[in-house]
Amino acid sequence: MIELTHKTSLFMEYYFTLTLVLCLPIFFVLFRRWSSVNTKNQPPSPPKLPFLGNLHLLDSHPHRSLQALAHHHGPLMLLHFGSVPVLVVSSAEAAHEVLKTHDLTVASRPTCTVFKKLFYNCKDMASAPYGEYWRQLRSICVLNLLSTKMVRSFRAVREEETKFMISRIEQSCMSSSSKSSIVNLSEKLVTLTIDVTCRVTTGRKYNSIIGEDGKIVLFKDLLGEFIEILGSVYIGDYIPWLAWLTRVNGLDSKLDKVAKQFDGLLDRVIQDHIEQRSKSGNIKGNMNHTDDHDENGQKDFVDVLLGIQEDSSSFPIDRITVKALIMDMFSAATDSSYAVLEWTMAELLKHPRVMKKLQNEVREIAGNKVEITEDDLNGMKYLKAVIKETLRLHPPFTLLFRMSTEDKKIKGYNIKANTQIIVNTWQIGRDPKSYSNPDNYEPERFLNSDVDYIGNHFEFIPFGAGRRRCPGIQYAAMVSEIALANLVYLFDWAVPGGLGVHDIDMTESTGFITQMKYPLKAVAIPYLG
Repeated sequence: MIELTHKTSLFMEYYFTLTLVLCLPIFFVLFRRWSSVNTKNQPPSPPKLPFLGNLHLLDSHPHRSLQALAHHHGPLMLLHFGSVPVLVVSSAEAAHEVLKTHDLTVASRPTCTVFKKLFYNCKDMASAPYGEYWRQLRSICVLNLLSTKMVRSFRAVREEETKFMISRIEQSCMSSSSKSSIVNLSEKLVTLTIDVTCRVTTGRKYNSIIGEDGKIVLFKDLLGEFIEILGSVYIGDYIPWLAWLTRVNGLDSKLDKVAKQFDGLLDRVIQDHIEQRSKSGNIKGNMNHTDDHDENGQKDFVDVLLGIQEDSSSFPIDRITVKALIMDMFSAATDSSYAVLEWTMAELLKHPRVMKKLQNEVREIAGNKVEITEDDLNGMKYLKAVIKETLRLHPPFTLLFRMSTEDKKIKGYNIKANTQIIVNTWQIGRDPKSYSNPDNYEPERFLNSDVDYIGNHFEFIPFGAGRRRCPGIQYAAMVSEIALANLVYLFDWAVPGGLGVHDIDMTESTGFITQMKYPLKAVAIPYLG
């Protein structure tokens, strides 16, 4: 009886297994039909894996991965990052419809853990959800720092810091027996942009801080770590049950460490300003800084924010909001300007014809002046074309992030609310439908052209478009133009000995803002006129 029961059990297991195997194809067909019904009128999409979705298709340079996918699936493509639907936009026409036609619907940004931790739970302007709070913050930033009037008012800071950079390069040349010197351009340019932003934002240059372990941390190294970690993928945002991985791989601890260090820095900045405003004594603190208040007594951005905080009739902002807005200026204004200058100098070194043509224009306009001032920049059409061409090929923000807040039909496709949207500005700038020889560096394409980079021409949107367009475009442009003009006016530049123009490593870094992975070095030869 026991043996019979055992045989019956084995038979039932075999029968169940056989039935399951036979039914699997039927189940698969039914699932595909159900899936096709539920994805009707959705954009093309590559096959996805369980749980991961399409995350496995991305590499360390997602703008390149998304470009390759768009070549197969089209300019509007639906991906799934874990359980999160993501619409990828890869053409000027599609970007126009998303960022202009449906601008209001996509005016918010997706929330992510990295931004929450680094920007005080998204209390800043860059990551705050669209609404009255965001509108007030943008108004504060534009009126008090980024408007045309305010950008021009800080002209003396830009010109003075550019002089300091030029002086450091000249000193390197003078100390060399050959009267030329190999210059770490990346180091010089990042110092310039950090010093300008610090002076405009806080009134001072912060060279280093004392970390939580008592060791001195260079401010530029801390800021570089901040930008790199800002581009990290927090897997728990897409696959919640895998959130524990960020504790294992160290991302959580890195985020907490960088956030804590910057929070301490910002608290000190604010306290220094409060003490100065109350005139209670000398500025103290654990930061190595240089006092660089404007000679005309012009208020810096922190002073303005503290004044708004004290004014009961103004939009109410607390200390957290003040710190979040300062953090926006440090992170976005500094590295975007630096990236533009670094890529421009790299492209000029790779293209001696363009370098020579630019130098001829700048030197003809400058005549025998000691240095270029911002009064000279208006006539430098080729210089502006060079910067535009750099922005086309190397936009600081290769990807723009938005969030759809309503169900919408975009180019005939049904897009559900809460779909994340990624606009691949890097791919759009290299689209052969918009540009001839799109991979070539040809500034001439922007001469006698009305195409601008302020969001009016969707084949060229390095700073975005619509309501969430970067408000610091003019700020970044003025820093870049005055620095570049003086670099090519006062020096001839060459690739270090033994190397050719093709040996310049143009590998991109990872991170929120795309920079050169390796420092750019070049031989500086003082121009004698």
